[in-house]
Amino acid sequence: MISPESMPLNRAANRLWLRYLCWAIAAVLVPLLLIGAFAATAEAAPLNRCLAVAGLPPKVQRVTLGGTQLASTEVRVNFLGHATFLIESAGGVRIVTDYNDYVRAPVVPEIATMNRAHASHYTDNPDPKIGQVLRGWNPDGGPAKWDLELKDVHVRNVPTNIRDWNGGAISYGNSIFIFEVAGLCIGHLGHLHHTLTPEQLTAIGQLDVVMVPVDGGYTMDIAGMIDVIKALRARLVLPMHYFNQHTLMRFLERIKSDFPVEMAASSDIVLSAKTLPAETTVVVLPGR
Repeated sequence: MISPESMPLNRAANRLWLRYLCWAIAAVLVPLLLIGAFAATAEAAPLNRCLAVAGLPPKVQRVTLGGTQLASTEVRVNFLGHATFLIESAGGVRIVTDYNDYVRAPVVPEIATMNRAHASHYTDNPDPKIGQVLRGWNPDGGPAKWDLELKDVHVRNVPTNIRDWNGGAISYGNSIFIFEVAGLCIGHLGHLHHTLTPEQLTAIGQLDVVMVPVDGGYTMDIAGMIDVIKALRARLVLPMHYFNQHTLMRFLERIKSDFPVEMAASSDIVLSAKTLPAETTVVVLPGR
């Protein structure tokens, strides 16, 4: 039988026991709630893989492509002309950007990306042997949505708008394609017609390499394109989409006061995280 004298002590013990029980429940529930909140946030706004891919372990050792032996930390980029690049991964994936009927790669790629701004950026008749044809627009309307993984390559897109010939606009007519390979994030701006919104910059993430149209008119004026380059903060800028040396030099004259400019001896270059310049640098690859 509990005596009246022991009741305060029991009540104190009960309060202490309840306090420990609350702490124990909180220790279990709080992490679960935080995990749930993080999962909900991740579902609503998925983490940008361009911010994390550099830490991934190598998936392959070495493979020989295009006469160059590539390590798993390397990617080969070959400027074919206009807005078309051939990108080769160490895992054997070949990508051709802005695939069209005028500038063709010497190989059939596993992946071809296209934009519909002009016929020199797409074709309605791609080689049927191409495994993945990624159109930068949605024929059914709305934005194109690509999120493709193939061996050691991840490809995704960020849609942008384009002008039409009547002075209006076509929503989602262009895509910025982003290639995550060899621990690098390589962005191809396609036929970009406007500066990028904060939402688009967030969706793109931190690029290491960016392929930039520098014609100064058909896409954007030079000042606007330089603003895009500054906003993206990529360490390597590869000019494209120029029609003659005068057009190219006009862009280089404008940008050399902001970033160093280098002229490459060859149209192809092997890139890795270790060989990229420490600061944003413009490198001109001679096209075919």
